[in-house]
Amino acid sequence: MSDSLTHTGEVWLWTSATSPGSWHFLTIDGAAGEAIAAHEAMRRLEFGSGRGFGSVKVRVRVGDSEWNTSVFPASDEGYILPLKAAIRKAEGIVQGSEVTVELELL
Repeated sequence: MSDSLTHTGEVWLWTSATSPGSWHFLTIDGAAGEAIAAHEAMRRLEFGSGRGFGSVKVRVRVGDSEWNTSVFPASDEGYILPLKAAIRKAEGIVQGSEVTVELELL
């Protein structure tokens, strides 16, 4: 059985002076971030090792859109959820949008 949680946050944009691309993310922190960290620790104990970079597989729902992806540990705290262009376009999400996501931890 998988765990589910809901989180609301502001979409932010990552850019680099040395890379032409940019990426949109949502930081999953607070109680939701702690739940993901606990889930990742349990999976690591259960299977003997973690996934690459401490990532956690998730099924995400935003509005009418659903997709499978992974969340990755943030450098400070919590996890970051990448928001792909097709989802942002379908749901009208831009940098600075406040978004509520439903996450199923896989």
